[in-house]
Formats: sequence, structure tokens, C-alpha cells
Amino acid sequence: MSELAEEQDIDRSKMTVSDEIAVEIIKMNKWYGSFHVLRDIDLTVNRGERIVIAGPSGSGKSTLIRCINALEEHQKGRIVVDGTELSSDLKNIDKIRREVGMVFQHFNLFPHLSILENLTLAPIWVRKTPRKEAEETAMHFLEKVKIPEQAHKYPGQLSGGQQQRVAIARSLCMRPRIMLFARPTMPPPMIATSALSIVVALGHRVGQVTTQAAKRPPTGRPPACDCRTGWPTDRMSFRQQASEAPWR
Repeated sequence: MSELAEEQDIDRSKMTVSDEIAVEIIKMNKWYGSFHVLRDIDLTVNRGERIVIAGPSGSGKSTLIRCINALEEHQKGRIVVDGTELSSDLKNIDKIRREVGMVFQHFNLFPHLSILENLTLAPIWVRKTPRKEAEETAMHFLEKVKIPEQAHKYPGQLSGGQQQRVAIARSLCMRPRIMLFARPTMPPPMIATSALSIVVALGHRVGQVTTQAAKRPPTGRPPACDCRTGWPTDRMSFRQQASEAPWR
């Protein structure tokens, strides 16, 4: 178990889920050409809830996650995020993206920027945060993920597990109301388990909505996890083949 998970026993009774709806998807459909990857998706996520969407490759997990902040465009149905409906209105899309953090499957760190610069770029340019405040926030979250000493290095100088922690910290620096994780816990198992512990512990502290897309559970389970799969979650949603099975 990682140091972050060891430093506290996570009390699930304090992880409250409100009646307020954070993400609502209604009869949403997505095609890639003639391939119907997402069919009549209905999904409601309440404020403070953590859910995991699990299924095999090609079942549309990451596509669904990317639709929530309009990185992928859905062709039919409705997606409402934090009270704002996703549409072709660029102002609505920008509003949603300011409040939705995302940890990408391959991290997507800027290789020519230092770790500190990667973390402060969006707060400075999008939220207009003063540089000093943005750097203080960045160091705060690097300390939370236990790698403050890496602040002035570049992504290529870090291990895969360290880059993963940077990606989590970068998303948190925007103080998002909703967090999306597209398969954030890739093998090897030690990295996966460590990253899950970070997600659990930080989720406890910041109280955000958390949605994760995952192909399979990791080896070893951190605290506050689903006993069937090993994922930290309030609710599971299982996916089969993309054009065959409905969400549930």
C-alpha cells in the first residue's frame, strides 16, 4: 500500500453523497462512422459520488468519459454537467471544462515544460490565477501525491508512476467540481495500486464527483473499494461489447 493510503484510515461514513445531480446523461448515442459505439446511454451521478465504469476493450468506456467534457461529440441525446447542457455552444463547453478535471490514460503532460509549469499552466491562463498563488497550489498537490521534489524536473525524467501522480495533481490544481479518470491505473500492479490509493485518499479530502473508466481491477485493493473488483467506488457500471449491452 502507498504512503498516501497509510497516512490515514479512510472513513467511508464521511464520504457523503448528496441529492444534487452532478452529471446526467439521457438517451445518449455516439457513432464512429457506421459503428454505434454508445447506444441509448442513461446515467446519473450525484454530487460526491464515485463510480467506476468497467468493461473490455472497445466497449466505449473512455469514449463515454470523453463525451462528458466534449472531447468527443455525441450525436444524439442529452448530457448535462453541473447544470449546464453540452451543446454546440462553445461558451457552455468552456464553462464545463473549467469545472471538470481529467486524468488521461497516457497522462498527456507537456514534455517541454517542467512539472511545476505543467501544473500552473491552466490555472494561470484559464482561471487567471496569479503565478505565485498557482505555484503554491501546485506544490500543495505535489506534496499530497508525495512527489514535491520532482517540481523542477521534466516529464521525461520521471517514471511512469510519477508521471501518473503529476497528472492527478495537475487536474486537482484547477479545483474542479468533477473529476474524470480514463483508465488511470495501468499496469504494472504496484503502480496501479498506488494510484488507486491516491484517488481514494484525495477523493476523501476534496469531496469531488469521481468517474473512472477501467478495463480491469488492479492487483491488491486499497481502502474504500468495491469488494468484487478492487476499485474504490460507490457504484459500479459494467460494460460488455459496445453495440450490444446497455448501461445499468
